[in-house]
Parts: sequence; C-alpha cells; structure tokens
Amino acid sequence: MGLYLGIDFGTSGARGVVIDEEGSIQHQARYPFGMSSDSNLARDWQVALFSLLEQIPGAIRQEIQAIAIDGTSSTVLLCDAAGNPVSAPLLYNDGRGAIMLDNLKSVAPPNHTVLSATSSLAKLLWMAQQPDFAQARYFLHQADWLAFLLHGQLGISDYHNVLKLGYDVEALKYPEWLEKLKIPIHLPQVSTPGTSIAEIHPEIAMQFRFSRNCLICAGTTDSIAAFIASGAKLPGEGVTSLGSTLALKLLSRTRVEDARYGIYSHRLGNLWLPGGASNTGGAVLRQFFTDAELEKFSREIDATKASDLDYYPLLKAGDRFPINDPNLPPRLEPRPDSPAEFLHGLLESIARIEARGYELLQQLGADKLNCVYTAGGGAANDTWTEIRKRYLQVPVVRPLHTEAAYGTAVLAMRGMRE
Repeated sequence: MGLYLGIDFGTSGARGVVIDEEGSIQHQARYPFGMSSDSNLARDWQVALFSLLEQIPGAIRQEIQAIAIDGTSSTVLLCDAAGNPVSAPLLYNDGRGAIMLDNLKSVAPPNHTVLSATSSLAKLLWMAQQPDFAQARYFLHQADWLAFLLHGQLGISDYHNVLKLGYDVEALKYPEWLEKLKIPIHLPQVSTPGTSIAEIHPEIAMQFRFSRNCLICAGTTDSIAAFIASGAKLPGEGVTSLGSTLALKLLSRTRVEDARYGIYSHRLGNLWLPGGASNTGGAVLRQFFTDAELEKFSREIDATKASDLDYYPLLKAGDRFPINDPNLPPRLEPRPDSPAEFLHGLLESIARIEARGYELLQQLGADKLNCVYTAGGGAANDTWTEIRKRYLQVPVVRPLHTEAAYGTAVLAMRGMRE
C-alpha cells in the first residue's frame, strides 16, 4: 500500500504526518522551533526538515510515494543561483514592506491582496532596495525552498503561496501590471498544489533511504492545509481555526476579495476559498486565564444565555478582519468580579466576531454558510462551541483531523491520483 508524507512548517514548529491510501495515519513526527536569530532561520528550517525525515522509520520511508510541504503564507527568502539564501528570510508577519505600499498602489488594482505591508510582493520590493539583492537570482516562499531541498529544482511554487505575490489565480498567470514593475529576479514558476514537480533528489533518496521514485509535489500554505485536513469539500462549508488568533474560510463557487475588509480568496480546484483572519482569539484568553482556569470557568457558564458584556478582545490595538483597522482599540471593560462571567463575555464576543466574519463573506457574494468545522485548541471547549452555535445558526463540527501536516499529506495523495 502506498504512503504519503505531508510536512507542515508552522509558527511554533515543524510536523510530519504519513498517511496510507485510506487516509489513516501511519506515523507522526515533530520538531519544535527554539529561539533563533534571523540570520539562522533558513539553516534551522533545513535542520527541522531533515530531522522530521530522520524520525520516520526506515521501513515506512521506503513505502512513501509522494511528499508535499506547506509553509506559513508570505514567509519568503532570496536565493542565489545555487539555491543558497543570500539574506535572512522575512517571516509572514514582517511589516517592513509598508514603506513600499505607495509604490504598489500606483501599479496594483484597487483593494488588491498585495496592498498589505506583509504581502509577499511588498516584501520583495523592500528586499530589492537592500544591498544584498544584487546576489539574488530567485525569490521563493518557505514551502518552495524546502521542497527545493528535496527535489533540487529552483524557482517552483504553487498557486496558493504566490497569491500574495500578485499571481492571478483565476487566469493562472502573472498579470500585466506586475510585469510593469520590471523586477530583476526570477519569480517562481507556478504549479497546481499537489501536482508532481520531480522525483526526489538521488542524494536525498540515498541519505534517507527513500525510493528513487518518490515524488516531490507542489505545496500549499499552512492555513489551506488545515482546511484540507478538516474534510470540508462542499460549497457553504466553513472552517474556523480557534488558535492564538481567529481565522475562517468559507468554500464558495464565487471568488470574493476586498482588501478593505482583509478578505482574499484562494483557489481550491474549481471552487474558491474566501476568508480572513482576526487578531482576536486564544492569545487574549491566555492573557487572563490558565488552561486549568479556562476549563474550570467554562463549566460554570450557561451557554444558552447571552452575556450582557460587549467586548472586542485584542492584545493590542489593531485588527485585520472583519474590521480592517490598524488602530482599532481593544475593548475589555467593564470587567466583572466573577471570572466565569468575564470569560463568558470574552467567549461570546469572539463568537460575535466569527459570526460577523461569515456574514460579511456572504454579503460580498460567497455561498450561504451551512456548516462550520472547527480546528485549533478552542475546538475542544464545549461551552464555546455551544455559544458559537447560537450565533452561527448552523451545525458546528469538530473534524477528525485538524493538523495542517495531515492536510498536506492528503494533498500529496490527491496529486498522485489525478
């Protein structure tokens, strides 16, 4: 029976999941990220990648037919002609590209996804102003470069990772307005996520005892991988990630994009995946409660009753979606004496923000919401789930699989079958 390996590079670590053709997990591996200087990031990614491969038992490695990798969206780096990084990578949340936005606005269409300080294109334009840019030949995303380490072919990406570079995922080509920027570097060739790029490099196959026929596939972003893992596949099905932040996506027959609200759409086969991410979420809860306290006080809440508290829970000023305002102030007052009552207000307020996000997507043309799958740590909180059901008015389901690495393994398997 063939096996498939998905590798996820998230914000806190790297994970690997091996599945069989029935989708059953055969092996899992983890590599937590420690503290690292920016200049060592790429080296640390390589160490993490090879450590994950090493953790997989040899007998399983030999049966792996395809490998795919996901990375954090808009985490990018410049490489020389041999694929060596010429400078430190810029992470997904690096906002140094903000100084290039006026230049971008003069070229890009209004409200385009690239018109963000953290977009891949804004980062590239900033990098082009730096002294070490002269050594660069290729601009790659995190998942692109890690896949290159396995297959040896430079300059290949997928249409999920290049969305924020300005690639037209509807026409499947770079737009004319992007070509007008005359960027003096190789932009990635773009493949459909999951499709085969090349066989594993012979040296890597020998080092880790993979089959020489093992294929390395085009990857995706971590959020899309988590969506795939959920099993959602029909228009109207949404996936909410209740992690440190709140992210949601709604599978739709219609493409929805509006930078005014922090909304953009990924392509998923013949469908679209509009969504957005809010800065509210679990990180705010952890500012006030331990895990044990969250569990204890959640049990004291009557989820059938609405809280009178109207918060907008943020760690600091600024949100992206459904309100895209970098100066939006946190609202966490008044604070009642009862911790359970305070927690009730927080959970209810985050649920309102989630519901408003789905309402906005539908108002802008996405399919009507009919079911929500929930991923992330918040999915385990039954009280929160009941509160969210009251606001969403659709079934709220915890999927069997929530790991992005699982979704990337599924992507590799689908690519082999198509």
